[in-house]
Amino acid sequence: MKTILITGIGGLTPRSIATIIKENHPNYRLVGCDVEKKAMGFFMMTKAGSKLIDKYYVAPRCDDPSYFPWIEKLVEKEKIDYAFVQPESEIVEWGQYFEDHGKYPCPVFMGCKQLSESLRDKAIMAELLEGTDFIPKTIKVTQENPRFEDVEKEIGFPCWIRATEGTGGLGSLRLDDISSYKSWLFINSRIPEFTVSEFLTGRHLANQMLYYNGEYVKGAALECVEYVMANTAPSHVTGNTHFGRFLNEDRINEFCDRCIKYLENKLGVPAHGILSFDLKEDKDGNMKVTEVNIRHMAYTGVMAHVGFDLIEDTIRIHEDGDSRNVVRDPFHHYEKPYIFLRDVDVEPIVLDGEDVFDDSAAELQI
Repeated sequence: MKTILITGIGGLTPRSIATIIKENHPNYRLVGCDVEKKAMGFFMMTKAGSKLIDKYYVAPRCDDPSYFPWIEKLVEKEKIDYAFVQPESEIVEWGQYFEDHGKYPCPVFMGCKQLSESLRDKAIMAELLEGTDFIPKTIKVTQENPRFEDVEKEIGFPCWIRATEGTGGLGSLRLDDISSYKSWLFINSRIPEFTVSEFLTGRHLANQMLYYNGEYVKGAALECVEYVMANTAPSHVTGNTHFGRFLNEDRINEFCDRCIKYLENKLGVPAHGILSFDLKEDKDGNMKVTEVNIRHMAYTGVMAHVGFDLIEDTIRIHEDGDSRNVVRDPFHHYEKPYIFLRDVDVEPIVLDGEDVFDDSAAELQI
């Protein structure tokens, strides 16, 4: 039996990770922590009727000086074998801890601080990829320096604005003119920094990849078609997909790997850990990177159910001490044209294909 720590257990992705581990390893002991005492993961149950988390703790914020002394005591007290660290702010802090101490508080599968910090901040990522075909035209703006003229002349309208940090489409909106830009800055006055980029009209794609010491081991792609509670967000993009398609399009994996290799060369560090892409296509179908997450993405549990299980691969890496037993699968193909449906407070549903929609419509005909 292993004891695994999962941080940020109140979030959707950590809860999904815990669910898959409980399904694959029901005898493993899971310890969860979160800064929020009302974190849902503390109190959830599995389908089998057991607690999702065997023990839980309310943690200090990762930027609090007490955070790592607290983590060290937790690791010792609960005899943690290894951890899934999910909030990106924590991943960067754990990277700093490694630089300061030459080790992590416990084994964890993640990249170095330099790569993590560069990808977490969308403005830094945009600067690293500036002048390449990987990203749309992008500039950084702040509340103090909104760069109205640059937005109008360099990017043009319509354009897309979003916060430089955070997920879930934080601060995202299509801007159609300067007045809408000024209004959005006022409404979001508490967000200090944004990126403004050209508006892309094509598909929203996502790709989840595993790297081990610079080797691209495996990756798989999907399309985000519709969003959960889309009408509650001004952009109609909430960061949680309601309806998605799993895709067997090798060009997506190839494009993302080329982007990572470019960043490796630029930064002089190897990619290591789980990296998750968000991409949009332009009107001609050319892919552009909008975000690279330094962790499992929200779909990781759904992907595990259709044969692409990076959660189990991460466990294998921890328990074997290397990636020798992880199947090399850089261009993963799903066995069927799977689709998935997700919503609030319900488990995702995986279907074999979109034909089921036509079948159900036929059954309703009188």
